[in-house]
Amino acid sequence: MWGLFPAYWPLLVPAAPVEVLAHRIVWSCVTMGLLLAVLRKWRPLIELSWKGWLIVSAAAVLITVNWGTYIYAVNTQHVVESALGYFITPLVSVVLGMVFLKERLRPAQFVALGVVVAAVVVLTVDYGELPMISLVLACSFGVYGLLKKKVPLDATSSLAAESAVIAPIALVYLLTLGSANTFTTAGTGHTLLLLSTGIVTVIPLLLFGLGAQLIPLTTMGMLQYLAPILQFAWGVFVVHEPMPPSRWAGFLLVWVALAIFTADAVRNRRKHVLAPVEQPARREHGAPA
Repeated sequence: MWGLFPAYWPLLVPAAPVEVLAHRIVWSCVTMGLLLAVLRKWRPLIELSWKGWLIVSAAAVLITVNWGTYIYAVNTQHVVESALGYFITPLVSVVLGMVFLKERLRPAQFVALGVVVAAVVVLTVDYGELPMISLVLACSFGVYGLLKKKVPLDATSSLAAESAVIAPIALVYLLTLGSANTFTTAGTGHTLLLLSTGIVTVIPLLLFGLGAQLIPLTTMGMLQYLAPILQFAWGVFVVHEPMPPSRWAGFLLVWVALAIFTADAVRNRRKHVLAPVEQPARREHGAPA
């Protein structure tokens, strides 16, 4: 479903990207509130510490930046550039883990990062400027994921908390739009589409959470590339965004980096899975029970 977002967000025109973003936040908050009421999962939010709420607030700002940038990108025919952002997000997360979590990179990860840097240089020359949409999407989502590791909330409660933090600001913005607000002035279909932004946001998240429980982690890692692949295909073959040879070269470097990164991740996981488990000492040698 995430891969089909480039087909969905343009349907909300004539609403401006900021108005679409505000509706997405407000209706996501409403949807998550109803969901938590049905599931009776309010306790994690009630018991969350003030420090936890500070982290949630920072995460809410980052996901707002990410959502807004993406909506702007697909509604202004920058679908390919937005796909690039989500292609390189896993590698940005690796860098953040190295810097903030003191994680050690394996040689293959260093190679993959080097190839991505080369890709960004090639694409910068091609675009004539840094691919800022891609970098904002990748960095905002990467830091967002880093912050999520610090909050003891599941995906459902976390999204509910984040939307609750930012929804009042979004609601005030919508109320101050006046005649520029398209919610009731662009037809019933448009109103229903704006109302659907909450469900469209929540359903993929719930399906992802279910898939994470049923599908092996390695497979989930592979599937994370499905959304940007579909977005890239939409931008190239449906929207017909320009793809000169230099741009293809930049994306080819990105895909090579991802192939190296993914192969290394699979190999490392198999190594840990197949590693012999240390057997407990035998009782006859006097080991305690």
